Amino acid sequence: MLEAIIELALRRGAQEAEAFYSEVEETPVLFEANRLKQLNARQVSGVALRVIAGGRLGAASSSRRGDVEGLVEMALESAPYGPEARFHFPAADSYPSVQTYDPQVESFSLDDMVHLGQGLIDAVRREEPELVCDASVRRAVHRVVGINSNGGRFEYRRTVFSLGVHGTLVRGTDMLFVGDGQASCQAIRDGATVVQEVVRQILWARRTAVVRTGEMPVVFTAQGVAGALVGPLATAFSGRLAHQGQSPLAGRLGEPLYDQRFSLWDDPTLPYRTGSRICDDEGVASRRLPLVDGGVVAHFLYDLQTAGLAGAEPTGHGSRGPGGQVGISPSCLVFAEGELNLEDLVREVRDGLVVEQLMGAGQGNVLGGDFSGNVLLGYKIEGGEVVGRVKDTVVAGNVHRLLAEALLALGRGRWVGGSLYVPPIAFARLSVAAKG
Repeated sequence: MLEAIIELALRRGAQEAEAFYSEVEETPVLFEANRLKQLNARQVSGVALRVIAGGRLGAASSSRRGDVEGLVEMALESAPYGPEARFHFPAADSYPSVQTYDPQVESFSLDDMVHLGQGLIDAVRREEPELVCDASVRRAVHRVVGINSNGGRFEYRRTVFSLGVHGTLVRGTDMLFVGDGQASCQAIRDGATVVQEVVRQILWARRTAVVRTGEMPVVFTAQGVAGALVGPLATAFSGRLAHQGQSPLAGRLGEPLYDQRFSLWDDPTLPYRTGSRICDDEGVASRRLPLVDGGVVAHFLYDLQTAGLAGAEPTGHGSRGPGGQVGISPSCLVFAEGELNLEDLVREVRDGLVVEQLMGAGQGNVLGGDFSGNVLLGYKIEGGEVVGRVKDTVVAGNVHRLLAEALLALGRGRWVGGSLYVPPIAFARLSVAAKG
């Protein structure tokens, strides 16, 4: 079918064409209020077409597999209004061998998924029986195929298995939210790691405590880093924003802008990670790409079009979005880690705050690296120990300045969400505002 789409697009006047097919079959098992609520299977597929016609880029997509005529017509009609194409679709390439498929995910039975999800809830509620829990266990199989008129072709399968549990405890006007999850391309048969994290949250939140307003040391857990800091940090490495001068890192390649202990890279070749793949959605081969190396800004992320605009090499970070359009997206972000665990970082800080979950972290000048938000789940550190959960507390800062001027220590990393490896991070000072 994809070949027929390409042939028709070329016959109708396109100079180059690219067809992309994706399908996913997902089986979610969902729990609500401590009980099984829903289990079913769904399959979604779609075809996207991009054409270069008259030197401009047109795009269209459809969920109807046989609608070749309509898809080609829509793409060609959009081309005169599209941007000038600053690239050619890549020719045939050799791709790295990347492990993304585990047959045990496909064969994982529904009964075992139900047992696994209920086991998460039961284990967490043994620590706090009043907790009302939602949980999910999901398995999915993705298939991706892409071809273009210049001889490029790629195809791969990816399995994804994920599980998670989140709980709410309401006592009067006080509400406690806890939760964690795990994801992999491999089947996960034991939720002990997730349970351990949630139980720690419950234990640290048993009592409440009050922090003062002002600057103080703050420890972000791995989940806290993922929720508050990764978004504004990763945005700065967009090649599109750098080319437009909207990234604070624009024109700063090769400069030591961060603490030398800080390194960050994107690696879609890692085995069995949910963002791993042999190539991006444009057929550019995957490779490990350093973004920050020992504090020095090393690379930006590019898709084909942005690389052409910037006069740079494409890095393999084209990601297919709605309507067949391609944007820039990281695959598997990996932070350099340290030797200390979370409890060690708390002891190092002595007095300060731990941030586990932040609500509204996207507020402020995100493009410039700013973040701020209410601490949905966080704890006061006193004498090197967690003494209780904080309420009515807001933190605010700039991720670039923190990593340049206030980095205290990096902890041991963990996978968050299946495609982000991040450690807990302690900062020497951060603005904190507390009510009362």
